[in-house]
Amino acid sequence: MASRRRFSKSAAHGENLLEKSPKTKKSRISVKKNTIPQDGVVENNSVFGQLLKAVGITLKDGERQNEIATDGAVSQKKLHQALRKHPSYPQVVGEFISGLESHIENRDQFRNCLLPCVPAQSPEMSNAVHSYCESLIKLLLGIEILQPAVIRLLFEKLPEFFHESVGSDGLNLPQLIINQLKWLDGIVDSKDLVLTIMQIICVSPLSIQHDIITSLPEILEDSQHGEVARELSSLLKEKTELTVPILDALSSLNLDVELLSEVRRSVMVTVAAVKVEDLPVVVKFILHSIKTTDAVEVISDLRKKLDLESCISLPRIQASQSKLKSNPSYSFPAFFSLSANQMNISQDSVKLLFEVIKSAVKFQKTVLEAWVKAIENVASDSEHKVLDLIVLLIICATNVKNQKQIERVLRNKIRSGCMQEQLLQNAFRHHSQVMRDLFPAILSVAEIFLHAVDPCVVSFGSCMYKQAYATFDSYCQQEIIGALVTHACGGNDVEVDVSLDVLVDLVSEHTSSVVPYAVFLKSILDYVDNLSPQQIRKLFHILSSLAFSQEPRSSHIQDDMHMVIRKQLSSTITKYKCTGIIGAVTMVSSMAARRSKENGHLLEKAPLRKEQCKQITSLLQLVCSCCKQVPQASALYYDELASLVQKGNLDLQILDWIEKGVVKDFETDFVAEFPPLGDSVSLLPVKALYSLEDEESEGMIVINLLPLLSQSDLSMDETADPNKEKRLVSPICLPPFFRLLRVCVSEMNKGNMEEIDALLGCPLYLTDLPEEGKLGSLSNQELELLCSLLFYTLNWFREVVNAFCQQEDPEMKGRVLARLQNITELQCLLEKYLAASPGYVPPPANFDSETLVGVPIVSTVGPTKKNSKGRKRKKPDSNKNSSTDNSQWDENTEANQPEAETSQPEKDSKESESGAPLVQLQNYSAYFRELDFEVFTILHTELLTKSVLDTEMHTKTREVVQIGPAELLFLLEDLSHKLEHILIPTSAKRPPFLKGKGSRNVGFSHLCQRSSQDVMASAVQLLKPLCNHMENMHNFFQALLAENHGVVDTPGVNIQEHQLMSSCYQRLLQVFHLLFAWSGFSQRENHSLLKTGLQVLAHRLKPGEKELPLEELLRQSFQYLQNFQDSVPNIYCALSLTQLLLAVAEKSVTNLKNDKIASITKQFLCQSWVEPTGVRQKGRQFNDALHTLFCIYLEHTDNILKAIENISSIGVPELIDDGNSSTYPTLTRQTFPVFFRVMMAQLEGSVRCTPAGRPSESSEVQLEKLLRWNMAVRDFHILVNLVKIFDSRPVLNVCLKYGRLFMETFLKLGMPLLDCSFKKHREDVQSLLKTLQLSTRQLHHMCGHSKIHQDTGLTSHVPLLKKTLEQFVYRVKAMLALNHCQEAFWVGVLKNRDLQGEEILSQASQESKEEEEASILPREDPAEEEGEEEDSENDSKTDTRDSDEDSSD
Repeated sequence: MASRRRFSKSAAHGENLLEKSPKTKKSRISVKKNTIPQDGVVENNSVFGQLLKAVGITLKDGERQNEIATDGAVSQKKLHQALRKHPSYPQVVGEFISGLESHIENRDQFRNCLLPCVPAQSPEMSNAVHSYCESLIKLLLGIEILQPAVIRLLFEKLPEFFHESVGSDGLNLPQLIINQLKWLDGIVDSKDLVLTIMQIICVSPLSIQHDIITSLPEILEDSQHGEVARELSSLLKEKTELTVPILDALSSLNLDVELLSEVRRSVMVTVAAVKVEDLPVVVKFILHSIKTTDAVEVISDLRKKLDLESCISLPRIQASQSKLKSNPSYSFPAFFSLSANQMNISQDSVKLLFEVIKSAVKFQKTVLEAWVKAIENVASDSEHKVLDLIVLLIICATNVKNQKQIERVLRNKIRSGCMQEQLLQNAFRHHSQVMRDLFPAILSVAEIFLHAVDPCVVSFGSCMYKQAYATFDSYCQQEIIGALVTHACGGNDVEVDVSLDVLVDLVSEHTSSVVPYAVFLKSILDYVDNLSPQQIRKLFHILSSLAFSQEPRSSHIQDDMHMVIRKQLSSTITKYKCTGIIGAVTMVSSMAARRSKENGHLLEKAPLRKEQCKQITSLLQLVCSCCKQVPQASALYYDELASLVQKGNLDLQILDWIEKGVVKDFETDFVAEFPPLGDSVSLLPVKALYSLEDEESEGMIVINLLPLLSQSDLSMDETADPNKEKRLVSPICLPPFFRLLRVCVSEMNKGNMEEIDALLGCPLYLTDLPEEGKLGSLSNQELELLCSLLFYTLNWFREVVNAFCQQEDPEMKGRVLARLQNITELQCLLEKYLAASPGYVPPPANFDSETLVGVPIVSTVGPTKKNSKGRKRKKPDSNKNSSTDNSQWDENTEANQPEAETSQPEKDSKESESGAPLVQLQNYSAYFRELDFEVFTILHTELLTKSVLDTEMHTKTREVVQIGPAELLFLLEDLSHKLEHILIPTSAKRPPFLKGKGSRNVGFSHLCQRSSQDVMASAVQLLKPLCNHMENMHNFFQALLAENHGVVDTPGVNIQEHQLMSSCYQRLLQVFHLLFAWSGFSQRENHSLLKTGLQVLAHRLKPGEKELPLEELLRQSFQYLQNFQDSVPNIYCALSLTQLLLAVAEKSVTNLKNDKIASITKQFLCQSWVEPTGVRQKGRQFNDALHTLFCIYLEHTDNILKAIENISSIGVPELIDDGNSSTYPTLTRQTFPVFFRVMMAQLEGSVRCTPAGRPSESSEVQLEKLLRWNMAVRDFHILVNLVKIFDSRPVLNVCLKYGRLFMETFLKLGMPLLDCSFKKHREDVQSLLKTLQLSTRQLHHMCGHSKIHQDTGLTSHVPLLKKTLEQFVYRVKAMLALNHCQEAFWVGVLKNRDLQGEEILSQASQESKEEEEASILPREDPAEEEGEEEDSENDSKTDTRDSDEDSSD
């Protein structure tokens, strides 16, 4: 208390001194001037000077600082005591201040008083003084009796330096004055100090205002923070130029929550208009002022107002405007210098901004969580900013614990299309400095994304690698190359593909910078055993591009590649030899390229010099010599060389050299003359077959297949000489060699194939092909020889079709179609031969994939037995024809399973009739040559729908060439497989168990060398002919129905043609679905492709329409496809059409097609699907298709509960009464489990989407929710009670599973609604609980039934279900207690019963173990009334007891 009095007295005395200060000023003239000796010591004889001298402080003048002989604290204490003990105290204080005021009139002396004192130079005093001492003013401010007067004196002196703040000595005196007030031990009169400071701020220049405001937290005591904050807040509204210093000061003040929120709201308004250099301080204040309650709201508002794009572009605009205003003739170099300077300031400010955010998310958990939540809440890709992406990366870099969460958020955003690669590119382009600091996080996220399942996430990760490499320095580039090499050596197929693709892009875009890291890339060669052929191609392409693009710097790469390739070619292991072949051909593609892409530019190369040509031809000759004794290696070489020539980038000198050799060798090896020579050593007689010429003439060329095959088999049996010089000719090489020949001819003659057109129609030396019934008389060797002949013939025809498919000559088109007809006929024959040759392994046809392990699967079980799985309960029919027809249809339904590998239906029919083992050629797809995508130009020809084709149709009797249904189906199946392979991501397909790495790409080698965008562009060009064919199918089935008066199974229907056309229809719909469901359409660069495809469909509906917006195109395309719903012949086509309509509807932003989808699917469900033979369609595949259709219907109907009620209350009773449903013909006893499962699952999913009830909701909202729950419970009750009639195991299993899930959802979402609506809607709640209790009793009976039958599949559901039923009992009891109706709840006994309600006798005697039931229902059941112990209640209580619970074990 004493100290407080002294403090107050001193303060009062200070006020008196301030009042007397004018008198002191008047008397200054009479004061004797200070004398300054030579050493600069000021001789001051006043009280001020004497007292300072007494305590060891020496005043100096000029450039010399004041000296102190003792420690500052000691001198301060001595001076304080000297003043207090002075005889004239307290008047001596005023005299002391007058002396100080007189002393500091001189600027140099004032400056010395503001600067720190220096220790005195006397030796005896040197150890008593610290190296740093406070200034004289600071020492005086530490003395309580002097502080008020000294502060007044300082503020009086401050205005003298407003306009000349920095003197010749370079010191800022106003700043020195303000610094004296910082960190004082105590302030005598803090209120007066605050008032004086605010007055000074109002009259000071901007720079001094800035210094004073930013120093306030270091000047004021904590008790004054609130008052100063209010003053600063008012000042902030008046002077926006002081925003930064005020916020900087407020950030360091201890403020109350309300004031802080008020200030933050006012600051938030100015965020969008604040200068970019002030932005970091503003954001820092906002982030530091966030509280947990409103964090998400504040961050969401902040991220909306932070516009980093304007921060980058605004300086350029301002610089150009200032240039034009100030001087129109402003020089460009000076302008660019100014612009660059402003850009640097802007980038530095943005970097500081992200540093502020980084600090906040690192040390403030609330800010971190709020920022992540704010980003998660953004639903549209247009609303996302670069800021969001960078902030997520910052959190990932600074918070290891949250890394998984950030990766999940990023992955979800990318998957939903909200964060696209364009956003990432903008981040690297405009904020490279910020992204550079985040490089470790970028590398980590990119590495994880390359392991992802979703293709869009993988693509985003690869884009991160490419953008980081293009933007960052050499250290980062080396790290990126190292990471990509690690991915490439990792072994994961998708990961290896993506990493190699990224490296290919880097090599083409940044060739010069990648060359120094070639040593890392060469290390991938050590892991070449783990790479597929396509990956090996990419690897050698990378290395050869580096080796031959920067020749002076990359000669060592060339030498290494030559060594590796020669070593691999000389290997005796075929796998390594094939790797060497791929590497050699890939290296030739770089050496002999006419154009190459280097550093992002496409460069034309000069023609090859002689020595270069010699080097290339020598390499090719080396490959030939190393492969001549290995037919498979030779075939691979021909395929690789053909692919190289087909790209059209090979030097003409090399191309000419290749063509001459190929033409000569092909004639010598594979072409013979007619008739055949008699010295054939073949096992079977030789005969020329499949000639398209008018007549066989002598000297006609023939493909020498059978003699060559026999000779090849003999040469394989003989002991081969390893040093044999002669090339081994094998029929394996025929298709690839012909491919090389035709691409060379096409390339040299600009697509004209007349030079080799004789090969299109020439016959082959084969043998008579016996009918199926005569196969038993042949030996195994003969059968296998026939199978091999058919495989070679089919592959020859496939390559012929590849070669001539694009020729415009009508005769050639007819011959191509004839070859397609030969292919379909031979495939039917081959299936029969394969069925008779179990264990046969076909000759290889694709040589760039790993050898397949094992033999293709051949079913040796008869057709009836095979299909018996779906018809266990049906007894075999005594009528053989009927049985055959049934099995035929079952096989067809399996073959027509949506998105499955299917075989032609007519084949199944033939196999079923003959009873032969069933063989499906899709199991042998690896042994057929790949059709080029250009083959599908044949689809432009019209469809011939006659069952029997005219034998002269191909050349003379018809001017318009037409394609038959079998040939159309063959092309559509291949097109479907190709689109499924290239357009559906790898992650979406489940690879077969124990398949090799290369097995997935077998048969798609040439396709895989094209990008999905390229394939899609080619496929879109096919939409017009595909529409023609689909309209033909539509017209065919419409005409068929019209002829037969709407009856499908009329005796006159051609079953084989009907099945063929049905299969074509389904394949067409699948192709359309694969095209329009492509995920790549979500990328902006593919939007034009989508519009092009939709325009084709829209123009079919309204020809001649001009450019339409996307939404209108989608609407018209949907309407066009919807027109096909009336002609679909089976449920598989119906499902494919529905999926196609969904794919188109999902592209629409408005997505208003739900009602139409529901109407279409309901029509399909209400349609009777009958095959042409009159048998109702059924089987596992039929049930799967029905399941999917029913799910789509319920998902898109406007009222799912009403739809379920209609089916269960209309369709099911019809099924029970009549054996089938007339309203829903697809609902039969065989399909009831499908309907039941879908209805239970959709019912549970529907109520799960219903929001829980809240007490704050209005009565109308509560009533609406209650009515919805009433309807759901009624549907649930109907479905559960159906188990009494349909008590099969699948139905019981579904009911137990989804019954529990429904009850759990009711407890979670329904009971809160009953809690708050019981009093207002008591009758509705009672009705709901009464209905639900009946359902729970039936569930209890099912549990007892499951235990009695000891079915483990059913009893596994019982414990969880009974637990849920028990929770339901206690939850209803709690609800009644909450609404003060506890008396409505009493305990009764529930007996264990079976499905029909009969008591289970085995437990009847165990009364002690019987379970108690909590019930609030009236006692209506006599069987349950027996165990109740309570008397009847009065009427008022009965009303509240009308809702009951179930018991649980």
